[in-house]
Amino acid sequence: MTNVTIALDETTLRDARRIAAERSTSLDALIRDFLERLTQSESQARRARRRIEELCRDSTGEVGERGWSRDKLHER
Repeated sequence: MTNVTIALDETTLRDARRIAAERSTSLDALIRDFLERLTQSESQARRARRRIEELCRDSTGEVGERGWSRDKLHER
C-alpha cells in the first residue's frame, strides 16, 4: 500500500479520531473504507452511464407523432 499525507484542521482531526474510536477502528481504516466505497460507487455509476448510452445508441425504438399541443395539455 502507498501512504498518503493529508492536511486537516485540528477540529476535524479530533472529531475523526473520536468517530474511529467509537467504531473500534483506526483513522487510517476509516479513511480507507470511505475511499474504497466512494471509488466503488463512482465505478458503478460510470458503468451504468455507459450502459445507458449503449442502449440508447443501439435502440430501435421510434417516437411517434405528437398528438397533443401545449394549449390542449393546459386546457381547463
